[in-house]
Amino acid sequence: MSLPVLQSTIDVGGLSFDPLVWSGPLMWLVLAAFLGSALVQRYDREFARRIAAGGWVVFGAFWLVLVPHFALTQKSLIEGVGSFAAVPLSVYAGYQLYQGRDSLFVLTRAVGLMGLVYVPFITIGPLRQAMVELVTDQTAFLMSLLGFDPLVVEGFTYDGVQITEKQYPYESTFWFEGNSKPITYNILLACTGMGSIAIFAGGILAVSAPWRRRLRALAMTVSVIYVLNLFRNVFIAVSFGHQRMQIFPELVMTVFGLEDPQMVSYYVADRILAQTGSVVVLVGITYLLVRELPEITVLVEDLLFLVTGTEYDLAAAFDSGGESDEAAAPSDD
Repeated sequence: MSLPVLQSTIDVGGLSFDPLVWSGPLMWLVLAAFLGSALVQRYDREFARRIAAGGWVVFGAFWLVLVPHFALTQKSLIEGVGSFAAVPLSVYAGYQLYQGRDSLFVLTRAVGLMGLVYVPFITIGPLRQAMVELVTDQTAFLMSLLGFDPLVVEGFTYDGVQITEKQYPYESTFWFEGNSKPITYNILLACTGMGSIAIFAGGILAVSAPWRRRLRALAMTVSVIYVLNLFRNVFIAVSFGHQRMQIFPELVMTVFGLEDPQMVSYYVADRILAQTGSVVVLVGITYLLVRELPEITVLVEDLLFLVTGTEYDLAAAFDSGGESDEAAAPSDD
C-alpha cells in the first residue's frame, strides 16, 4: 500500500510519527485476520478463534496509532475519544472471544466485511475519484436550490492560491472569497458517507437472515445515510464558506488551537454540530435497523456488553420475535 498523499506527522519529544503511515499495514493485517477467521471457521472453529482474537488485538493497535491523528491533527473530540476508547474495547473483544464468547464471531465477520466494502474506495483511485466528485456535484446542486452559487474547482491551487488539506487534485473543492483570505472546503472520501455506509453494510451482511430482508435493510440504511450526508455537507459548506457560525470565536480558537478566525465557523459547524448530530443520527438508524432486521441485535448486544459488561436481551426489549438464523418469515416467501 502506497503512502497516503495527505501526511499527518506528529512530533513528540523530537521524534516524528505519522499515524497514517502506520495505520495502513495494520488495517491490512486486521482484514486478513477477520476475513481469514470467517473462512477457517467453517473447518476449524478453535483455530479460527485464535486468528480472530489476534486480529482484535491488532485492531486495538490500529486505533491506538490513530488517536493522535484524530485528537491532534483533526482536532476532533468525538473521533479522538472514540478511537481511544476503541483500543481497550478491541483487546477486550479478543479476550472474550478467546474465552469462548462465540457470538463475537459475528461481530468479527461484520468488521471484516466493513473493511471489504470500504477498502476499494481507499485503494482504487478512479473509484474514489468518481465517488468524491459525485458527492461534490450533488452537494453543489443542493446548495444551488437554496439560492447559493458555489464555485467548485480542481487541482491543488486556484487563482495562484494553494488549497490546503487537499488529498487529491479532484474537482472537489468549494471556493469562497472569504473575509481576510479565500476559504476552501474540500470534499474528501470521509465526506461521502462511505465510512458509515460500510459499517452498516458489514453488520447487515454478517448476520444470518433471509437475503430479501437483508437487502431491504441495506437499501434503507444506505439511502438514508447517503441523503443525510449530503445535507451535512451543505450545512458545513454554507456555514463555513459564508461564515455563518462565528459563535464565541475567541473561545473556539482557544479550545481548538486555531490561528485563522475564519476557521471558527468550520469547527463549530463540523467538529461540534455535524459530528454530534451524526452520532445521534447513527443511533436512530440503528434503532430502525433493529426493527427491520431483528437478527442484527446480536451485534448490538455484544457491543453493549463490551462497553458496559452487562448482558442485554434486545430481542425481548423490542418485542421483535426474531427468527432463528436462517428461518424466513412468511413475507419473505
